[in-house]
Amino acid sequence: MTPLPLPFRVAAGLAATAVERARELPEKLVGLPVTVASQAMQLSMRVQQEITALAIKGDEALASFRPVEEAPEWATFDEDVDAYDVSRPAAAAPDPASNGAAGADPWQMEESAIAEAEAEDEVEGGTQPPAGVPNYDELSLPQLRARLRTFSKDELDELLRYEETNAARPSFIGMLTRRIASVSATSPPEQQ
Repeated sequence: MTPLPLPFRVAAGLAATAVERARELPEKLVGLPVTVASQAMQLSMRVQQEITALAIKGDEALASFRPVEEAPEWATFDEDVDAYDVSRPAAAAPDPASNGAAGADPWQMEESAIAEAEAEDEVEGGTQPPAGVPNYDELSLPQLRARLRTFSKDELDELLRYEETNAARPSFIGMLTRRIASVSATSPPEQQ
């Protein structure tokens, strides 16, 4: 028997493959949406990675044309500053009668509190720590800051007095002064 010509054999092979694929189609249709979604997400992630890589390369290339910026003056936190910088220009002086009410500059009030604390020649000793704050003297600035929202204005005043008469740490005094000003500004007059 002579073999059939090549084009007939290829056509028969294509027909057999089409029949096999048609039989597998119902099984593949079930997973098709998941497969398509997965491939689309992979493509999307690859595109995002390529764009990010190009942006990073662009930043590196452009960095040589820009001067290096110092950290902005406003980007500091209390725990980053060892001593309060009194060289910062102050806003308008607060009205002493306002006692931290709205309109008073908390930064100016903080500077005043620090100046008063530093002006005291002798620090009174032997006072007891505030009742609501066990181990107050061992607390770090972030630990105290985390607890400030739970205190009333009177309790905050007591903490400030204790701090001023004992350790007199400028960063603690400043933080307490700003919190008192904030509570005073948001509290109704009868609760102050």
